[in-house]
Amino acid sequence: MRKTAKTIVTASAIAVLMGSFVLAPSVASADAAAGKKVAESRKKGNCFACHAYQGAKLPGNIGPPLVAMKARFPDRAKLVKQLNDPQSNNPDTMMPPYGKHEIISQKDIQNVVDWLYTL
Repeated sequence: MRKTAKTIVTASAIAVLMGSFVLAPSVASADAAAGKKVAESRKKGNCFACHAYQGAKLPGNIGPPLVAMKARFPDRAKLVKQLNDPQSNNPDTMMPPYGKHEIISQKDIQNVVDWLYTL
C-alpha cells in the first residue's frame, strides 16, 4: 500500500474510533446529569442534606462525603443495593431506603449511580 493510502486508512480508523468515544459518553453524561438533579432535589434524593460533595450548597455531614465513589464501590451492583436498601448492609444506618420504599424510581437510582461514578 502506498504511504498516502496508508495515512488515509489510518486517519479514517482513528476518526471512527474517536467518534465512538465521543458518542458513548454523551449518553452516560445525560444519565449522570439526570442523576445529579435527582440527588440535589429536595423532593427526591436530597442527598446533600446528609452528604458533602463538591459543588453542594450547605452540605450535610451525617453521611460520608461523596468522593471517589467508583473506587469505593467498584461493583456497581453494591452501590445500587446501597441506594435501594441500605439497611441490608447496615441495620443501624440512617440512610433512607430509596428503592425499597419507592422514594425514587429504579431509573432514578441508576442515574444517581451514574452521577456518583463521576465523583
